[in-house]
Amino acid sequence: MVIGTVADSVGRGIESAAQGVSALFFEPVIRLGVTGLARSGKTVFITSLVANLLERGRMPGLVAAGSGRIEAAYLQPQPDDTVPRFDFETHLAALTGPDPHWPDSTRAVSELRLSLRVRPKGLLAGLSGPRTVHLDIVDYPGEWLLDLALLDQSFATWSDAALAAAATRPEGAAFCKTLADLDPRTALDEPTAAALARGWTRYLQAARIAGYADCTPGRFLLPGDLDGSPALTFAPLPQGPAPRGSLAREFARRFEAYKAQVVKPFFKAHFARIDRQVVLVDVLGAIHSGPSALEDLRHAMAGILGAFRPGRKGGLAGLLGQRRVDRILFAATKADHLHHSQHDRLAAIMAALVTEARRRADFAGARTQAMAIAALRATVEESRRVDGQPRDLVRGRLLEGGAQVALHPGDLPEDPAALLAPARAGAKAWLDGDYGVMRFAPAPLSLKPGDGPPHIRLDRAAEFVLGDKL
Repeated sequence: MVIGTVADSVGRGIESAAQGVSALFFEPVIRLGVTGLARSGKTVFITSLVANLLERGRMPGLVAAGSGRIEAAYLQPQPDDTVPRFDFETHLAALTGPDPHWPDSTRAVSELRLSLRVRPKGLLAGLSGPRTVHLDIVDYPGEWLLDLALLDQSFATWSDAALAAAATRPEGAAFCKTLADLDPRTALDEPTAAALARGWTRYLQAARIAGYADCTPGRFLLPGDLDGSPALTFAPLPQGPAPRGSLAREFARRFEAYKAQVVKPFFKAHFARIDRQVVLVDVLGAIHSGPSALEDLRHAMAGILGAFRPGRKGGLAGLLGQRRVDRILFAATKADHLHHSQHDRLAAIMAALVTEARRRADFAGARTQAMAIAALRATVEESRRVDGQPRDLVRGRLLEGGAQVALHPGDLPEDPAALLAPARAGAKAWLDGDYGVMRFAPAPLSLKPGDGPPHIRLDRAAEFVLGDKL
């Protein structure tokens, strides 16, 4: 036991020294992946994070910024010449212009490099001057991330699960009716195949709007230049005999082609190179959509983490490029839709949703954290007396119509189990209350020199995913 402890201490000391020496001679690169499911606010998060790292007046929770050790920050061309640049300037203008509005959502992979000149601390401060740390931010649709779970599934396994879910939802009624009149053993007919793919896509679109997360294949929702290709022209089918040349046999082949030619290249080109990961989650939207949507989100979060290959990067693995995500932040967004007195409850629900995923990551040696944030604060808080009782409200400008409203969306429970237990049990509605959601527009801003856009805990989020590297 003693020998093992000493060996571990020596090993950690050597690794720390190696990292320190490496930092003296090289410019470290942090590759940060940012993803989330529909309407979680990926574009706003990246835009506000970069703006607040360029102008750090609102970032006291990021220790290197609060202590003044970040001397400068500047944007540079991203290192990947074949990846589109994240359009930071256009998105920032949309959020902070005279007529502020939400920017367009993420529809493809993009990247941005922000370089920070950082003054070292401790013993290293006396050995060298400021060093440059590069932050490469990779933005990609969360819908594509869900597809990584398909790599371990056969067409039969995926079809069974997908059709079982669709059969329980009103959004899936039309597609299930179509399958009732179809014999998968019939010969492949391209117009029929295309019609089935369109029908499944319409179901996925409706399911996403209804708040469900298990919308696979993700490229059906964001096809890009693959629109109409055979790799995206299939749908789940009831399982049975699949003779050669049949619809069932061809759909199974196209499912495998989708995994091999679409999902795997994305994983190798982008995802497998990520060091740190932020997963943004619209928890309030899922709660508003009901117990089944919240349970579906819990399953999706567990599946997403499995794709991250979490764990520590040993010295040799780091040199060989065998990366592992060693820090993952699960962030419940839109915390500004709640009074601050409920933020801890929102964070607790976020943590409970990803309990299984966090245990797996912690066992592998990765660090995880759950947090409630708002990358751009669109509301202000106020208190009023309603029916003689004090009520904590948030006030903002409605996205539809632009009217100013004060909202109390409902009190979240102190114990997350009050939501997660009925969701697991298959409840059709919440018994103890309804949780409203308003869609707020960005508020007009008047920023002082040195200040980035207002936010809630964005600095603490940055400290968790970046602080140790600065």
